Amino acid sequence: MRRTFAAALAALLLLSACAAPPAPEEDPLPPVPPAEELPQEPPAPLEPTEEELAADRVEALLSSMTLEEKVGQLFFVRCPEVSALEDVAACRLGGYLLFGRDFKDSAGAYLTAEQVTEKIQSYQDAALIPLLIGVDEEGGSVARASWNPNLFPGGKCRSPQWLLNHRGGEGDVFAKDAWEKSTALLGCGVNVNLAPVCDVSMDPGSFIYDRTLGLDAAAQADYAESVVSAMAESGIGSVLKHFPGYGDNADTHTGIALDERPMEAFLEGDFLPFRAGLAAGGRTTAVLVSHNIVSCMDPDLPASLSPAVHEILRQELDFDGVVMTDDLAMKAVADYAKDGAVAVMALAAGNDLLITGDYRSQIPKVLEAVENGALSETVVDGACRRVLAWKQALGLIHIGVATLSQ
Repeated sequence: MRRTFAAALAALLLLSACAAPPAPEEDPLPPVPPAEELPQEPPAPLEPTEEELAADRVEALLSSMTLEEKVGQLFFVRCPEVSALEDVAACRLGGYLLFGRDFKDSAGAYLTAEQVTEKIQSYQDAALIPLLIGVDEEGGSVARASWNPNLFPGGKCRSPQWLLNHRGGEGDVFAKDAWEKSTALLGCGVNVNLAPVCDVSMDPGSFIYDRTLGLDAAAQADYAESVVSAMAESGIGSVLKHFPGYGDNADTHTGIALDERPMEAFLEGDFLPFRAGLAAGGRTTAVLVSHNIVSCMDPDLPASLSPAVHEILRQELDFDGVVMTDDLAMKAVADYAKDGAVAVMALAAGNDLLITGDYRSQIPKVLEAVENGALSETVVDGACRRVLAWKQALGLIHIGVATLSQ
């Protein structure tokens, strides 16, 4: 037994002696020193967008203008028969509206296309800021320039209903008509057409019916979209009228028109053509507000003088472009202005452009209202900013033009 144990012990010791010694522990690798932190370059500034450049240009121009210059820009006036050139500079006017007489000479003969172009260019040459030159060329019963065969060899522009009834099957007749009309006007220097009519009327006996398509709101909306799209493509300014929708009301040229329809009628009907036109025209489109008293919006004031109606246009239709009055000489607004300062009321209500022939007396009233605190200069600035932006969208004011420094 002992010999067996001893032999086993000897074998164990021999194996232990022959085993390789344990490898020495390796030293850990030295830590890698952190890379030197390089200073980070600031990101390259983003190039301003075209829209930002345009807004900066408007702000620069606005900041360089005097109060008199800013107020003058808010008047889109009927071109006077005399002193037209003098008044452009003296009153710093925003634009001239041309009527049939402005396309004739003093003897009543139609001017040639060259004479019309030269006449309008003379107005632009007298202006410190390029003018809006507008006409009411709806076609049909409201036409100003197209009576002149030298400008429209094909004859006076047709009404929407005539186009629908006589050429309704010939493709998009409304877009084609609007394009031809717009290019003819632009060719002689007219840069704004106070069209299309967006009012809805299906009653042949109503005042506005002949100027509409005579169909429902959806059809009128399609018409507005076609016309405004073509006008925007041509480069002429469009004016959607008569917000919030004329309906079948009386003629505001001769007195007050009261619209007692509920708000639903406007939301579901009358607003549709305006929405379609605004979507189609973008920055080249303005809106004209009627003199109707719309009881569901403001039972006390004509729409053109009502802050409530303008708030609906700005909020409900999300419109931030130029809003203009219908002609302030109409009898429907004559009795509402305190001390005859209808222009002050119109600006306070939210209008940006004032259509009137009485600018010589109304401009001083606006200046006086700003100076005595009755009208905030911020209201004037906001309106002028939108007018300048509209002119810019129409290509009348360019990014690179120097600001006013006189």
